Amino acid sequence: MTVTLCLFVLHQPMIRAIRSARTQCEERGVIQRECAAIRAQFRQADNGGRSHNLAKLLYVHMLGYPAHFGQMECVRMIASPRYSEKRVGYLGAMMLLDEKQDASLLITNSIKNDLSNSNQYIQSLALCTLACMGSAEMCRDLAPEIDRLLRASNSYIKKKAALCAVHIVRKVHDLGELFTKAARSLLTEKNHGVVHGAVVLITELCERNSETLERFRKTVPDLVQIMKGLVISGYSPDHDVAGISDPFLQVRILRLLRILGRNNEGASDAMNDLLAQVATNTDSTKTVGNAVLYETVLTVLDIKSESGLRVLAVNILGRFLLNNDRNIRYIAMTSLQKIVGTDHNAVQRHRGTIVDCLKDQDASVKRRALDLSLALVSASNIRSMMKELLSFLSSCPPELRSQTASGIFNAAERYAPSQRWHIDTILHVLTTAGGDVRDETVPNLIQLITNTSELHCYTVHKLYRALLSDISQQPLVQVACWCIGEYGDLLLRGECQETEPVQVTEDDVLDVLETVLQSHMSFPSTRGFALTATMKLSTRITENVDRIRSIVSIYGSCIDVELQQRAVEYNALFKKYDHMSLLFKRLMHSPWLNTDLKLMQPSTLSVFSVVATVTVYEKDGVTVTLSCEKQSDSGLTVTLTASNSTESDIRGFTLQAAVPKSVQLHMKAPSGDSLPARGAAKVTQMVVLNNPNKVA
Repeated sequence: MTVTLCLFVLHQPMIRAIRSARTQCEERGVIQRECAAIRAQFRQADNGGRSHNLAKLLYVHMLGYPAHFGQMECVRMIASPRYSEKRVGYLGAMMLLDEKQDASLLITNSIKNDLSNSNQYIQSLALCTLACMGSAEMCRDLAPEIDRLLRASNSYIKKKAALCAVHIVRKVHDLGELFTKAARSLLTEKNHGVVHGAVVLITELCERNSETLERFRKTVPDLVQIMKGLVISGYSPDHDVAGISDPFLQVRILRLLRILGRNNEGASDAMNDLLAQVATNTDSTKTVGNAVLYETVLTVLDIKSESGLRVLAVNILGRFLLNNDRNIRYIAMTSLQKIVGTDHNAVQRHRGTIVDCLKDQDASVKRRALDLSLALVSASNIRSMMKELLSFLSSCPPELRSQTASGIFNAAERYAPSQRWHIDTILHVLTTAGGDVRDETVPNLIQLITNTSELHCYTVHKLYRALLSDISQQPLVQVACWCIGEYGDLLLRGECQETEPVQVTEDDVLDVLETVLQSHMSFPSTRGFALTATMKLSTRITENVDRIRSIVSIYGSCIDVELQQRAVEYNALFKKYDHMSLLFKRLMHSPWLNTDLKLMQPSTLSVFSVVATVTVYEKDGVTVTLSCEKQSDSGLTVTLTASNSTESDIRGFTLQAAVPKSVQLHMKAPSGDSLPARGAAKVTQMVVLNNPNKVA
């Protein structure tokens, strides 16, 4: 701002002409005319207004227009013996030159001469310019001069030299050893600016060389004394900022202590008392006080500090969470996120405040609160934390839904108190934000349901209800279709101990799946799940096989290649085993078989249980016998036995059974699917019948 004001005073007419331009084209015209005039005056050998013209060019450069033609004028003015010209020349060099340009090398000798000038302000100009744009070559050439100025008696020059040394160390790492001794001696200075420059230089040296770091660990007591002096000192008008004595120097010292105390017991012990004093005595009602406290917290958490001091640091961050300033809340949560793994219990004390930050209007604060909340989930608080996270999921911004859903899935997998709770939680997420979950969610949930056999009935009922309510959440629809295809018989049975059962007919189930197949919201993959589920139901229902065949055949000419392939393959399966369906129909229409099948009615279960063996089918060399064993008042076990008396083997043999709706049927796996010739072996299959309501 000072530079701009200076330039404004020097050439008010030009600035007025530029600002009065009504269009950008008109402004460019003014700039071009002024630059042409400046070039012409630069070419004059005796130019009395050199500094004025260069200042005008710098203003043009600040507006974003090309000003590279003034570089050589900067070099000439730096070599001028007049301070007024040197000042503008050095300012131009810092703005128009950089280390990549050859012109910067031309001012190396001028800077070296000015570093030895008796005028401290000229020395200061040279130091500032070198610190701003000095190349590696310039730094190597002028480093001895900077080391000499670090030992000067003038505090003003030593402060500038320390900051210039920082730039040199950053540019040429191996020159750091040159400044080590002088940097340590600067810590004894009384001038705050010199001490500040020394601390910055030592910090840079320690970060770049481990051996230097070990040597400077001996300065910890000196730094502690300087810091104590700042903390307990009274009001000083030269350094006081909102009641805090030189907070800039305090912050720099705390950062250096953090580096020196990291992974070192001795250095950490030497600063523990100081850090506790700063943490308890610094005013937290002002921004500068919070800045010092924040650096104190970072130092405490990064060194080998005492456990009580770490708890104090976490509590300070907890107070930051209650601050009205969102920036302070943000940095507090960022810091807590870094330490939640090592100081989990201390962070847990502020869980309520962290969860409240999920309701913050600021998106960045909300994101940090989510990260921290997910990190705080444990086995002891899984239910309460999941309630908060699920509530947040229902109202969170779209960009956070995927992260929230993934975090909930991971937490539920690690800490789920029960399998049913785990399934309920995932289904809740799919119902709320199914479109934002990751691709692996569907197979993972299917695996979970598969492994939880005792909840198959509960899950299929719950997913069926969810499917009736909403088919827009595609992952939920996919899982529901898979579950209905696998456990549709449990759904049709209409019984469920874990939840209120739903009376569902075969047509109801097929209607839902057909709705999914026809919906414009369904993805091709979702239609694949629904078509496969429909096909699976052909083995679990008895009255709607023809409808299933019709549904599948429709998609044999579907435009979607994947869906078309599935439908064609399923149609082929129907045709391949069509003879088994015809055989079953013939059996069902056989007059003598119908007579025997009447024995399967619940009212005659007790009679049938005392007949030893009954032949229920005998034709074309195939004989099927049936024997029963009563298990309870409502239960019966039936054993079907088939044999082949012909001269040829019969392959692909299947036994099928049908019962009234009031009877529950469970067919166990057969002993085989082929009948050897001449009765060499038999195929047996057990069927468990249950009549829970004892329907007559």
